[in-house]
Amino acid sequence: MIDVPPPSDAPGPDPLAIFAMWLREAAERGACTPDAFALATATLDGRPSVRMVLYKGLVDGALRLVTNSASRKGQEIASNPSAAVVFYWPELGRQVRMEGRVERASASESDEYFASRDRSSQLGAWASAQSQPIATRTELEAAFEGARARFEGRPVERPPHWGVLCLVPSRVELWISGAHRLHDRFLYERSGDSWRVTRLAP
Repeated sequence: MIDVPPPSDAPGPDPLAIFAMWLREAAERGACTPDAFALATATLDGRPSVRMVLYKGLVDGALRLVTNSASRKGQEIASNPSAAVVFYWPELGRQVRMEGRVERASASESDEYFASRDRSSQLGAWASAQSQPIATRTELEAAFEGARARFEGRPVERPPHWGVLCLVPSRVELWISGAHRLHDRFLYERSGDSWRVTRLAP
């Protein structure tokens, strides 16, 4: 990469603060599911997979999501904790890409978040053996009814295989749509407690 001075027209010094502001703006503009993002993971031998998941907040500089640890993404993250995400809001003409390491949140944080979910979602976490083969939808619905009966009249506890994950970004790219496909791209790379920013050609 050519050594160039930091761009004076970068959106700001902290890409995560800009990300949070853009997410709010997308919601205010009526974006369809503004908190949905693509999460890419890979096996140890480099076979990638990607899926859409939901954003669960930004805490202490780390992006939160939830998963079943036995799912494909859960297993890939366990063996290879490097991951990448992208948010895209066509209503704003903006996207945010992040790359970093995924870590497990504490059990207490996972318990707290699970307790905040509606009861049907809690039961669904017990009913679905995520990413595993099932014969029919009837089998899945029966598992849900079994979970409903199991927890009848009492709180639904968090499954041991379910929890909050934290993506700690080391690289963030802010992308702004431009005329003639001359988009603005700003790459932020973590440097200690701050960020080094570089403008990239579109």
